[in-house]
Amino acid sequence: MATLLGRAGSIASVAAGQRRRWADTDGCPMSQSGRDRAVNVTDGALLKPLVILSVPIVLTNLLQVGYNLADTFWVGRLGQPAVSALSFSWAIVFLVISLSLGFSIAGTVLVAQNKGAGNTDRVGHVAGQTISLVVAVSVLFSVVGYVFAPTLLGLVGAVAGTTEYVMAVDYTRTMFLGIPFVFSFFVFQSLLQGWGDTRTPLYLMALGVGLNVIADPFFILGFQDNVLFSWVGLESLEATLFELTGFTGFGVQGAAIATILTRGIGAAIGIWLLLSGRVGIELVRTDFLPERETIRKLFRIGVPASLEVSTKALSVTILTALVAITSVEAVAAYGIGTRVTSMVVLPALGLARGVETVVGQNLGANQRDRAVEGVRAALGLVVAAFAVLSVVVYVFAGAVIDIFVTGTGSAAVIAVGAEYLRVVGATYVFLGGFYVIQGGFRGSGRTRLALLFAFLGYIVLRSLIAYVLAVPLGWGASGIWYGEAGSNILMAAAVGAYFLRGTWTGRVVDDDVADASATASMSPSESVSDTD
Repeated sequence: MATLLGRAGSIASVAAGQRRRWADTDGCPMSQSGRDRAVNVTDGALLKPLVILSVPIVLTNLLQVGYNLADTFWVGRLGQPAVSALSFSWAIVFLVISLSLGFSIAGTVLVAQNKGAGNTDRVGHVAGQTISLVVAVSVLFSVVGYVFAPTLLGLVGAVAGTTEYVMAVDYTRTMFLGIPFVFSFFVFQSLLQGWGDTRTPLYLMALGVGLNVIADPFFILGFQDNVLFSWVGLESLEATLFELTGFTGFGVQGAAIATILTRGIGAAIGIWLLLSGRVGIELVRTDFLPERETIRKLFRIGVPASLEVSTKALSVTILTALVAITSVEAVAAYGIGTRVTSMVVLPALGLARGVETVVGQNLGANQRDRAVEGVRAALGLVVAAFAVLSVVVYVFAGAVIDIFVTGTGSAAVIAVGAEYLRVVGATYVFLGGFYVIQGGFRGSGRTRLALLFAFLGYIVLRSLIAYVLAVPLGWGASGIWYGEAGSNILMAAAVGAYFLRGTWTGRVVDDDVADASATASMSPSESVSDTD
């Protein structure tokens, strides 16, 4: 295997000097085609390009929420068992998707740093290697997930033999069959992000969400009792279609089918754009042959990034278990509060992904001061925006919770939920700063460092402080809220202190283009390093 990988690497190296676009045969440089939407982040002012990079990422994340909301809305027409089935399934599917994101982030880092270094041939090579690896991993996840879906659902609380369980198995297995399509879209999004183009993935996500919104009611409900027809006054058309087809929909499984089909369309278009050279990155067939060193780097960067993403989900699970000790009202309040928080922090998450590109490209170009400046600019935006958001959330905390809960016991849930938002919301500035600096660490390739801070913050500090305040000190649910808020402050302080040290600004790419003498003249702290 090692020999095969070595030979593949040699083939890729030879092909690098013969790179041509597959579909663009007119020979025109991409810079003249007008289709490369990459933002220049290595020259001039930083604030504007950072915003231009980050805003589409925020909008893409919002559209991803739209995917989930559309599925939940239409599945809700089937009743409580269907909604419960979707919840059980999503706990598993979300974890698997989170694991894939790490390898996508690795692609972002290596593409960004190679572009910044001027290694344009290596960019195509890295892109091909990332696609091959992610597709291979996705196929493995697909097979394993399909086979073990019933067992996994049992682990998250689904009871075998119930209606919810049967629906959940069908949905989960269908989603696992389509995992390669989902992963392929994410890798396309990440590779373009590393190149500096976040608008093209946004357009494809918008297309996918639009198609999903249209497809969901038909695949879930079919042509019987489909409220979409009554909304538009086409009940007679529905009756005719039902008479002709007898199609009553696939139920919960239909939501998975619609998601896979629309994701598949987006992934197919995205990969075609990459292969055709229409988005700036150019690939040849040999780029997809496994090359040992590149695969090693993708694993070294990607595995910690995957685990980092997973720590966030695990933290919510741990705190939910702690909250359950206090009261059922607190559990409901915490569930609503965490969803509100996840929406509020989307701008910070978008900025963090934008920072990955800015840091990656500038470190690749040996502009370490500019990479640091990019992180500082993002921190300034986060502080300004989240200071305002914290005030808004504090003032309207009760009204926000009231949107999500009505009926018996709602008053208690609103009171507890409002307290959560006021306590945790006051630390949104610190949480946003933590996200941004972590984005800087990932952009430099220091994903193990980012994982360390995430694990210590989310798992150790958050869980420990929340438990001590809630149980031994007897603060109950309030102690958990203050524990989460306190951990946000400590996490931000820890990453901030390390950020100021400046030792994270090394590169993870080999500069194949620049003179070797340039590398040789660097001080030890400036040389290319694979360490954290």
